[in-house]
Amino acid sequence: MRTFLGALVVLLGLAAFAVYSSAFIVHQNEQALVLRFGAPVAFVDKPGLRWKMPFVDTVDYFDKRILDLDTASQEVTASDQKRLVVDAFARYRIVDPLKFYQTLRYEANVRSRLGPIVEASLRRVLGAAAFQDLVRDKREDLMKKIAAQVNEEGKDYGLEVVDVRIKRADLPEQNSKSVFDRMRAERQREAAEFRAQGGAEANRIKATADREVTGIKAEAQKKADTTRGEGDGERNRIFAEAFGRDPDFFSFYRSMQAYEQGFKSGDTRLVISPDSEFFKYFGSAQGRPTAPAAGGTAAPARP
Repeated sequence: MRTFLGALVVLLGLAAFAVYSSAFIVHQNEQALVLRFGAPVAFVDKPGLRWKMPFVDTVDYFDKRILDLDTASQEVTASDQKRLVVDAFARYRIVDPLKFYQTLRYEANVRSRLGPIVEASLRRVLGAAAFQDLVRDKREDLMKKIAAQVNEEGKDYGLEVVDVRIKRADLPEQNSKSVFDRMRAERQREAAEFRAQGGAEANRIKATADREVTGIKAEAQKKADTTRGEGDGERNRIFAEAFGRDPDFFSFYRSMQAYEQGFKSGDTRLVISPDSEFFKYFGSAQGRPTAPAAGGTAAPARP
């Protein structure tokens, strides 16, 4: 009985191992190729549980999703003889697993086989286009043309190129430097021109302002001289009228002005006789003029 149970367990184990070896699962983002002794016998593109001959069949899986392929940067000369450094990438998917298995076998080999095709197509298409078409006007059309050429050559590998795009299209470093220097020189020239125009405008405004200031000052000086002359005339009229009304007061007032001007501190020293006519109002407490003494003379002023 124990021997029977042992044999049964062994048989069940072998059956389970056989079932395990016969089953395989295909995920929804995969497609599978069943090989028998290296020769393809079945292709599975639907997800789910599938069966194969145990110990005889093997399964290779291939991605159904869109895959990326980056190309190396390369220098391209456009039709107008302008050189460009182009960095592009392609997006592809495996549409024929059998042909892909027969030609490339593994996805790692795509770069070495499809990459040169993409680079050669880039050189052909971009070399026949102008620089302006590439960077602005016809870039989308050029990309479609490159994708079509790559698809024509890539179909032998079971691949379909979905899209080709340029990540970067720049001038070579030495050309970029010369373009930058030329742009900087142009900007400096424009800045110098603007400064010259601004300086000329500033000089014009300043000259206009100076001319207006001179005219305003001349007009103000004219008005001031007129007003001063009118004031002097009015003052002389008032003095004449005052002299006509009271000659003694006018003489007293003029003497007081003479004293104020003659006795300034630190200005002039006078050597003069006290009984001189200059001090005629000093001899009377009522401010009446006194007659000078006989023979009284004034000495000349010393500085």
